[in-house]
Amino acid sequence: MDPALDTWDFSSPLISLWINRFYIYLGFAFGFSLWICFQIVIRKQNKNSPEKTTPKASQNLMTNGYISHPKKEVFVSGVKIFYGSQTGTAKGFATILAEALSSLNLPVAMINLKDYDPDDRLIEEVTSKNVCAFLVATYTDGQPPESAAWFCKWLEEAANDFRFGKTYLKGMRYAVFGLGNSVYLSHFNTVGKNVDKWLWMLGAHRVMTRGEGDGNVVKSKHGSVEADFTAWKTKFISRLQALCKGERKHCGGNCKKGKCESNQRGSEVAEPGSHVQEELPHRDAEDEEPFGSTNEEESDTEDHLSSNPVIDVEDLGKIMDHVKKEKREKEQLEGETSAIRSTVKSEASERRAMITPALREALTKQGYQLIGSHSGVKLCRWTKSMLRGRGGCYKHTFYGIESHRCMETTPSLACANKCVFCWRHHTNPVGTEWRWKMDQPEMILKEAIENHQNMIKQFKGVPGVKEERFEEGMTVKHCALSLVGEPIMYPEINKFLKLLHECKISSFLVTNAQFPAEIRDLKPVTQLYVSVDASTKDSLKKIDRPLFRDFWQRFLDSLKALAAKQQRTVYRLTLVKAWNVDELQAYAELVSLGNPDFIEVKGVTYCGESSASSLTMANVPWHEEVVRFVCELVDLIPDYEVACEHEHSNCLLIAHKKFKIGREWWTWIDYSRFQELIQEYEDSGGSKTFSAKDYMAKTPHWALFGANERGFDPKDTRYQRKNKSKDISGC
Repeated sequence: MDPALDTWDFSSPLISLWINRFYIYLGFAFGFSLWICFQIVIRKQNKNSPEKTTPKASQNLMTNGYISHPKKEVFVSGVKIFYGSQTGTAKGFATILAEALSSLNLPVAMINLKDYDPDDRLIEEVTSKNVCAFLVATYTDGQPPESAAWFCKWLEEAANDFRFGKTYLKGMRYAVFGLGNSVYLSHFNTVGKNVDKWLWMLGAHRVMTRGEGDGNVVKSKHGSVEADFTAWKTKFISRLQALCKGERKHCGGNCKKGKCESNQRGSEVAEPGSHVQEELPHRDAEDEEPFGSTNEEESDTEDHLSSNPVIDVEDLGKIMDHVKKEKREKEQLEGETSAIRSTVKSEASERRAMITPALREALTKQGYQLIGSHSGVKLCRWTKSMLRGRGGCYKHTFYGIESHRCMETTPSLACANKCVFCWRHHTNPVGTEWRWKMDQPEMILKEAIENHQNMIKQFKGVPGVKEERFEEGMTVKHCALSLVGEPIMYPEINKFLKLLHECKISSFLVTNAQFPAEIRDLKPVTQLYVSVDASTKDSLKKIDRPLFRDFWQRFLDSLKALAAKQQRTVYRLTLVKAWNVDELQAYAELVSLGNPDFIEVKGVTYCGESSASSLTMANVPWHEEVVRFVCELVDLIPDYEVACEHEHSNCLLIAHKKFKIGREWWTWIDYSRFQELIQEYEDSGGSKTFSAKDYMAKTPHWALFGANERGFDPKDTRYQRKNKSKDISGC
């Protein structure tokens, strides 16, 4: 036997382990595998469990054997509402929004952009955790209102200044609601769009899509600017509530199986001291474009891909086919929905009334009796005055109207201008064409007369009212179609005029010289007025603020159309001191263009302070200044002379010399003769025409320019001047 073998003891444990080492290795491997599986199961359970483990930040707060709970994270510290308003609408909306936000228990501040210095204070919103809401209106020619002019100028310059950079306002959160009117198509909501764009260019975060209020009830998405704002306000409050919960991005509604990423983000507890910019590390998809467009198709595709982070190559084709199929179905559905919406909107537009509930309330407060969906009537103060025997209006002095028998009405409250001296403070709608529901002329006239008579009845028994004039006032003899708006816009204006004449009511129609075709097509009226508020393109744009782009050509064409009329025609000039009183030669040229029978020159009437106009008492000329202007103008138009004066109305009448027979003026109207002539015209089918001189009447002495009565009828009790000696007749 080999002696070496004697040294080995095969019964030794080490030898046994060596011999069975394979089984030992296998046991270790099996145990390690079990441990790995156990850890995987535990981690999955922790991940799916709604109960979160104590965050590391909370563990660090454990001291002296107890846990100090972290302070609740504040995602929105308050809301600042910035407004820029010209007429007060944006300010009113800001107040409504502030009241609505009070339920969220957030500090709310209203800030007039006029009193805000963006150079020093806007940067504070980067770290303030406030949400800023901007309510801004668009004014003339797409310009911001005066109160927001400096803010917009600063913001535009900052957005285009490389020294500020694209991250200057990174961390600021904002939303914009613009107020405009789509009849000004090229400037619709320009200011709101620009503010939204400039804030985005400076790195601010848009929390929701910009809202656009439209004052044009025909095209407004929700029927009126108030309804547009209400819809935007509801979305804004909902978005704000989500932000308060910590949601960083607006949920698109495409989340699968109840897993909303925005909610998951909000549920995570942020570490103390985290910055708002860390909270928003990436700009959302809606921030990628300055106008807040979103792409739902892309987000839907992302949901498919993100639902399973690991995709088999074999399954990729199936997934893409599924995505393409859903995309086609969505496009088809959206196409059908869009068609349905377009049809509904078109039908709604056809049925939409000109007078909205808000407009009805505003006009009713001003004393209007509204008729149907677009007409109105109101009692003139001169009607009330003449019922008491206190004198008539300047039309009584110039043309012999009986003011207590005159009905002031309009078949169209809409207008194509927004004049700075509008005595209705722009409460009426505006438009360039008829797009509203239309009422029949028979109904309008019937209700206009009834409403007028009802207003006259209220004066029965009132001290000072003369019984004979009250009885006469119940029968309408004249109709002044100059209440408000643009009567000639009404598509059935000729039929309405025919109905007036059939009722033996004379017609005095006023137009703002923006509808030349309608003037040409207009049937004879007792007297046709054209408002000539300025004599140059620039001043007309400044004073009338017309809606049409080609307003000046329309203005000139209207004057040419007036020259072709055979009945009495009138230029009506409204003098606004420091605006249009220095354009005498230009006025003279316009007179030669339209060749009117008469020119009424009147000082502007100040109707009180209005946010819609910068007009003040300083712009109202004295009567002596109006007289001086008239005398200077007459020197430039040799075929005309000053005929009449109504000092109380600050108004003078320039008449063509053809109405001066011998040395006597014949500016008054023979109303009975006019009714005979218009009847003959209708009976002949329009072939038998007549001229202005066919129904003129002699002007009484007291109505003439330079008379001691200064335009007051001596029979009226208001005439108490007793041969006033002031002489201003030196033309």
